[in-house]
Amino acid sequence: MLPVTALFLLPLLFSPSISFPFDTAYHIDCGSSTTTTDKFNTTWLSDRFFTAGSNGLVSEPLLFQSFHEKTLRYFPISSGKKNCYIFPDLPSGRYYLRTFTVYDNYDGKSHSPSFDLSVEGTLVFSWRSPWEEEISRYGAYSDLIFFTSDGDADVCFYSIATDPPVIGSLELIQIDPASYDPHLTGNDSSILVNYGRLTCGSHQWGPGFSNDPDVFGRAWQSDAKFRSANSIGIKSVTAVRNVINTGTSPNYFPAKLYDSAVTLTGKGNLEYELPVDAKLDYLIWLHFAEIDVSVNQKGKRVFDVIINDENVTRIDIFKEVGGFAAYSYHYVAKNLSSTPLIVKLVPVIGSPLLCGLENYAIVPADVMTVPEQASAMQALKESLRVPERMGWNGDPCAPTNWDAWEGVTCHPNKDESALVIFQIDLGSQGLKGYISDKIDLLTNLVSLNLSSNSLGGTLPAGLGQHSLKKVDLSNNQISGSIPDSLTSSNLQLVLLNGNKLEGQVPEELYSVGVHGGAIDLSGNKGLCGVPSLPDCPMFWKNGGLSNSGKIAVGVSCGVVFLFVAVMVFICIRRRRNDYDFGLPQELMSLAAKRNKYQRQKSLMTLEMESQHAKGFIPSYN
Repeated sequence: MLPVTALFLLPLLFSPSISFPFDTAYHIDCGSSTTTTDKFNTTWLSDRFFTAGSNGLVSEPLLFQSFHEKTLRYFPISSGKKNCYIFPDLPSGRYYLRTFTVYDNYDGKSHSPSFDLSVEGTLVFSWRSPWEEEISRYGAYSDLIFFTSDGDADVCFYSIATDPPVIGSLELIQIDPASYDPHLTGNDSSILVNYGRLTCGSHQWGPGFSNDPDVFGRAWQSDAKFRSANSIGIKSVTAVRNVINTGTSPNYFPAKLYDSAVTLTGKGNLEYELPVDAKLDYLIWLHFAEIDVSVNQKGKRVFDVIINDENVTRIDIFKEVGGFAAYSYHYVAKNLSSTPLIVKLVPVIGSPLLCGLENYAIVPADVMTVPEQASAMQALKESLRVPERMGWNGDPCAPTNWDAWEGVTCHPNKDESALVIFQIDLGSQGLKGYISDKIDLLTNLVSLNLSSNSLGGTLPAGLGQHSLKKVDLSNNQISGSIPDSLTSSNLQLVLLNGNKLEGQVPEELYSVGVHGGAIDLSGNKGLCGVPSLPDCPMFWKNGGLSNSGKIAVGVSCGVVFLFVAVMVFICIRRRRNDYDFGLPQELMSLAAKRNKYQRQKSLMTLEMESQHAKGFIPSYN
């Protein structure tokens, strides 16, 4: 565990500035219901983005000049063991986070709390009671640099025993993603925790301390108390003109940093003792500028940099960049086995000179829950209406130093690159929602117990289709049918008794009890179709038509359709043949006689025409 770095104490103002060229920045006054602006023209937003907790006020507000240092948010155990601030809608990239933590006996109990703080699932600060008196009363600033790519940033607090965590202010500023050599320090696989950011030959300055800007929001404290007693003859040097090459990408180190420096009047070493924790890697960043007008060519000031007795480089500032120009050098000290970390500048020619020094612990990022499963757990939190007291906030499984969400057990996945949900045990927790259908994303879930709650809705269609072996949903108010996905051959225990389920029970599910497992479906009046339950109506299954019933209905509909089609066809045929049917026999005889008469009449006419032509007119009786 990492102890909190109490760097910036006393009632000092802090004013993060805009992180150029990035414009994402939040300055949260925790515990405050109003938005304020301090004397450095920084706007402090009223408290937001928290999951739970209550507002508090320090017991001695007159000790603090800035309003954002007087208010705080605390998280009583009734809010759960784990509570978070979740900054939403963040662009992917690197961020600078700064916290102000204060107790000042706000609760009248004279007991500073023990708690941990994590960022994006990685433990970064540990507070243990009792705090140092100065820190407890006046508070402390701490900061770090981290990477996020999931659209938000989780800053979470974990209670130790029953102590309520506290926080005075939170500030989040997006910075250049290439800052502080991410390839060397692990980029998104690590967090840089500040163990000392020093300005040499100057008093503390930066946002909250002075009007001197730092676009990252970094504050710089005096190096005086970190100098070793072995450093004799310290001399401060101040620049007589502006230093060039400052404020440039990707680190944007401010010009103020190179306006002063320390050197030695004698021939000794310039030495610093930096507080660290063993078994971690540390990034040491050294800042130089040749601001002594007497050094006007290369070779006049040369010194070696020795870190923990290892000579890591030789520096000739003028040779590298000339006079009155910023220059920096960084180095990673690996896996320290002792504390403190010793940085020595050993003279070769002339005396060493230093403008500033930064020391960051490279904290490996902890593994987190597989994103799909974390999303599924958030959906379950909402659908089950998990009470606030259970502390279902932040990542379900991370940090691994802490317990997972209450009632949840996590395991590493096969390659140990992430965490997966292994078990959910929320029996008798007063849940009143329903089971989200996203539960099917929990592909590693082995045991699910939601018994003896007041859950409604239906069973999700994907429940049980993966690794689930035990499911206890007894004594709820779940309705509908049993999904086919619950017929998994892996199931060894199925308790669905005391619900409102209906329809036919799949035979494969009932076979769980036949093959050595246990199954209980009692107390569901609508279930049918297996031993100990009523028979299902013919063609009826799961509250609706079975496949056979659907086939029967389909066949019946086909027969009816065919009959109607035949009748329609007959009617159409009859309509077409209304004037083409055969005549009765009597009509045929009458027609024949009529035809015969017509033929005789025609012959008589022809004969009369012939006689007339010959002048003979016959007489007829």
